[in-house]
Formats: sequence, C-alpha cells, structure tokens
Amino acid sequence: MISTQVSRASAVLLLAGGLALLFAPDVVLPRLVPGFPAGGEWLGQLLAAALLALAALDWLSRAALLGGIYGRPVVLANTAFYFIATMALLRHAVGRDVPAAVWVVAVPVALLAGAYGWLLLRGPAERDLHAFQRSRPGPE
Repeated sequence: MISTQVSRASAVLLLAGGLALLFAPDVVLPRLVPGFPAGGEWLGQLLAAALLALAALDWLSRAALLGGIYGRPVVLANTAFYFIATMALLRHAVGRDVPAAVWVVAVPVALLAGAYGWLLLRGPAERDLHAFQRSRPGPE
C-alpha cells in the first residue's frame, strides 16, 4: 500500500533525525545552524523527543489505511509537521549560502509534506482501498 510506504519512510526519516539530535546535538546543530551556541544542546534534545514521538506514531500506523477520512489524526499530524518544517527550511535556505546539510534535510521533508498533503486532501489510493477491503473478513 502507498500509505504504508509513506508511513515507513516517514518513520525512518524521523527516527534517524531524532536519534541524531538525542545523542549528538552538539555535533548536528552547529552543522545545520552555524554559530549555534554550545549550551543549546537541550533544544536539540527537546526537538528529538518530538521527532521520536512522531516516528513511533508513523511506525505503529504503517499497516493502517491512511488518507481522506481514514487515519485522519495521523495524516493531519504528519501534514502539519512536514508542511511547517518545509516552509521554515525553505525560508531559511532560499537565497542564502547555507550548509549542504540543510538541503539534505529539506528535500525529503518537502517530499513527505507533499505525500501527506495528498493523502489528506485526496484520500487513499484506489488500490490501497481495495487491498484494505479484501484483507477484512466479510459477513458470512
């Protein structure tokens, strides 16, 4: 199912970012934000908590049908996160000389913003809906 692939990709991306910020904020943050203060690691760890929570939500909902009215809380949470993150990253990166790491983060975040926005507004793909209906036992 398409929504399963999107959920898995999102969970893996969020897990990687969350673990990096949880265990190495003093290494990661100065590469993303030149001049980041040394005492600000707690901010990265706070962001890591949110990323890991959203990763867990995505991983646990990977088998669910997502899109339209199906799984709306999961889809809406991801759409909001990825859309806001994309806008913030693009606002920071466009027209400036930023580290390549910012673009490495911005591209997959923007792709997932588009995927979750599509799921929110359009609904599940037809083949996902049919596969979900076939997998559920019918009345005897």
